[in-house]
Amino acid sequence: MLKVKKHKQTVLKPLWDTRLSDYVTAIAWSPDGTQLTVSSGAGEIALYTPATGESTCLQSSQGESVDALAISADGQFLAAGGQAGTVWIWQIDRDSPTLLTTLEHARTWIDRLQWHPSSPELAFSFGRYVQVWHAVEQTVVTTLNFEESSVLDLAWNPQGTRLSLGGNQSIKTWQYQDWDEDPAVREVGGASVAVAWSPDGNYLASGNNDRSVLVWAKDHPAPWRMQGFPGKVRQLAWSKPAVRDAPLLASISVEGIVVWTKAADPSEGWNPQVLDAHEGMVRAISFQPDTLLLATAAEDGCLYLWQKARRIAQKLEGASSGFSCLAWSGQGTMLAAGGSGGELFVWTETTKGKGFK
Repeated sequence: MLKVKKHKQTVLKPLWDTRLSDYVTAIAWSPDGTQLTVSSGAGEIALYTPATGESTCLQSSQGESVDALAISADGQFLAAGGQAGTVWIWQIDRDSPTLLTTLEHARTWIDRLQWHPSSPELAFSFGRYVQVWHAVEQTVVTTLNFEESSVLDLAWNPQGTRLSLGGNQSIKTWQYQDWDEDPAVREVGGASVAVAWSPDGNYLASGNNDRSVLVWAKDHPAPWRMQGFPGKVRQLAWSKPAVRDAPLLASISVEGIVVWTKAADPSEGWNPQVLDAHEGMVRAISFQPDTLLLATAAEDGCLYLWQKARRIAQKLEGASSGFSCLAWSGQGTMLAAGGSGGELFVWTETTKGKGFK
């Protein structure tokens, strides 16, 4: 059951909830917010109409987890990947979703995939490689070799002109206009396990297994380095540009959340603020689009909304075994979260919560 605990203001209210047969592994929204897709550790993939909760089963339990979901920028295509080493692509912009493509990569676990910001081109990792697949032309655009290790994360920049891959010792960035050109290499020391471009494309961040975060300004070779985390930095989230035209950067490591604000003096780097509320491992963080409202979800069964990424505005509960993932709709009017027990919750913005930062 959905539970809402009020703090100073109720930002979100329950819309509906349901349950899958196993823990929820991934959530993805269509850009216009009219479709929501969810996957589970049992291999289920379901497509929902967020306004009503009506669902379509795309794949039933397979016994192997589906770990990555993404919907293309035009809302036409849904991609999924996971333990089976398969990438599935459905066309979902019609009355009945149709499975268009099945790409097999045996003995690899596909847990990273992302659509180009404006083109129907899907980048996905398998071992040391990333392939870019054109969903309309049904062709391989390119196959990139990271070489030093398996690819641990990948991210397009917002303009779609660069694709960055994280792995052992570095982030490598290829140019969209010339895949054959050697990539730009940014050294990280350990392994880059989380790669994130800021929404304006001016900053690239790396969360690393050596308990550090590195941030590069666009086209500047020397990064800012933040360290002292209790464990590897598993996930990063950028806000809209906020302070002195720089966005906020949120990071998670074990139970801790740190929000970084760029200092006025570039030599001072980024100033940290610790958000201390969760009592279990933090599993997901995300800023509401175009605001500074930060959502954080953890194994303690709590989902917090942080006003200006500083103060708790609202506490949401309901996942008895803890939360596993979350995702805002593209317009930021709805929030979906999954639970370790298979729960799926959808909240919608209240009238009072509209414009709440």
